[in-house]
Order: sequence, then structure tokens, then C-alpha cells
Amino acid sequence: MWSRVRGWLAAAGVLAAVLLTAACHVTTAAAPAADRSSAAAYSASSGSVVALGDSYTAGGLLPLDPKAKPSGCLRSTKAYPVLVAGALGASLVDVACASAGVKNMTAAQKTYVGTNPPQFGALAADDRIVLLTLGGDDVGFLNVLKECVLLSFTNPWGSPCRAHYTSGGTDQLAASVATEAPKVSQVLAAIAARAPHARIVVVGYPDMFPSSGGCWPGVPITNGDVAYLRGIEVTANAMLAADARAAGATFVNTYAPTTGHDFCQPESSRDVEGLLPGSLALPFHPNARGQQAIASAVLAALKSA
Repeated sequence: MWSRVRGWLAAAGVLAAVLLTAACHVTTAAAPAADRSSAAAYSASSGSVVALGDSYTAGGLLPLDPKAKPSGCLRSTKAYPVLVAGALGASLVDVACASAGVKNMTAAQKTYVGTNPPQFGALAADDRIVLLTLGGDDVGFLNVLKECVLLSFTNPWGSPCRAHYTSGGTDQLAASVATEAPKVSQVLAAIAARAPHARIVVVGYPDMFPSSGGCWPGVPITNGDVAYLRGIEVTANAMLAADARAAGATFVNTYAPTTGHDFCQPESSRDVEGLLPGSLALPFHPNARGQQAIASAVLAALKSA
């Protein structure tokens, strides 16, 4: 019987590796900076609300916006910037792109279909609101999840991923988050310089992980590693919140309203999908329900201020 279990674990591990590798490689490395004409095209169409950032801003494989270019950025008509702009009755310039990092604010990003110009080229002096979710790809969080999935099959009852990333006495993931903080601060300062009258809204990441336990092998990350990764996500959101405060920007906590709607919950109630999405979304990304929850949190923050 144990030989069958081991065989199942090996097969499931291969499947997990293939699926998550595909999710982690939706886009390729950044290309050299685009020419001025591409950036000018953004500026010419600038509107009241500008959306910058990564796949959590873009929507990541939710129903794609057929008009969005390049299509490799996976922008969706159900992403939170679209919902926020619609609720405000404002025009939207959406240049967010799956797999974008800090460098793609000023350098073009080559995707599997087309190249996204530097995102800062979308900013204009009369912008009203700038929405930003950024940092997860710089920390390499999807690659970390891939590693944790694979390691879970080596020790399903332990914390093999935590052991991997803390070997040598240093928590590599916590260190990556700390390294990211000054980079995000520079991004916020650059946005303020380019859009001096805009309300800058830093949108945090939603709750991916259950508050206790896990759901291995449905989502093959061990219970111990779920707790470890939840702590890293909380730390990353705290970093974004601190940077936003220091820059005079608004931080939107999307973690609290999505708590209890993590990837271990039933399809009818979860806001974030797991390794094998039950609805149209990238693995470990918000589904349509999650994007709506994020949009509601952004609108509430704008209203309260």
C-alpha cells in the first residue's frame, strides 16, 4: 500500500511542478526600455485613474480584456482597477502586467505575447488616482510557492519549505521582503513626482492561506509551511503599509476582508484559487470574487479619506 502512496505522491508532485511552473512563467524577463513613442502613447491616453503593478492588479487570467495590449499582460475586465474606476465613473488607464516588478516601472517588459512599455509612461500631471499592487514578483513569491509544493512531497507532515528558506540561520524570504522596502519607497516617490495631484493608493495582497492547518494534498503545501508562508505574506503587507504611510499614500488592507476566504475554502466562498483553480484565474491569484472584494476595500478606503 505504501508503494502506491509513494507512487501517487510522485505523480502529484510532477503535476504540481508542471502547473505551477506554467503559472510562474506567464511572462519572461524584462526587455530593454521602450522608445519614447511608446511611452508617449500612454501619456496621450492618460485618464483619471491609472493602474500600475503586477498580475494582482492586472487580473491574471480572469476573462481577458480583448482590447488590452499587449495581451500577454493578462489584463482582465474583472480586475479591481476596472471595478473601482467603474464605480467612480472615471476613465481608466490600465498598464499593469502579469509578472511585473519594480524594474518594469521604468523598463519595458517582454511578455509571451507582446511587450509592455515602462509603466511610468502612463502617468500624467492631471491624474486623479494611481492604484498600485507591487512587490510579490520581486520577492519571487510564486516561485517560492512552486518550491514549497515540490518540497511538500518529501515531508508532508513537516515544514520542509521553511527549513529550506531558513537554512543557515537566515530567513531568506523575510530578508527579501526587507530588501524590497526601499525599492517600493522609490516607486512611490517617482509616482508622486510624475502625478503630483494624484491620490496614490497602495493595494495590499489578499489572504491566501488558512489561519490554521492547511488542505494538503488538495493544495500541496504542508500545514507547517502554510503557517510559515502566511507569516511572510503578513510581513510583506506590513512593509507595503509602512512604505505607503511614509510616502503619504493610502494603504488598502485587502488581507482582513479576505481572511477566511483562502485557497483551502470551498469554491463557493474562496477569494483566492489554489494550485488547481476551480474558476478562471491563475494559481494562487484572486478569482472574480476576490477581485470584487479588493475593489470594495479600495472604494471604502477612498470614501473614508
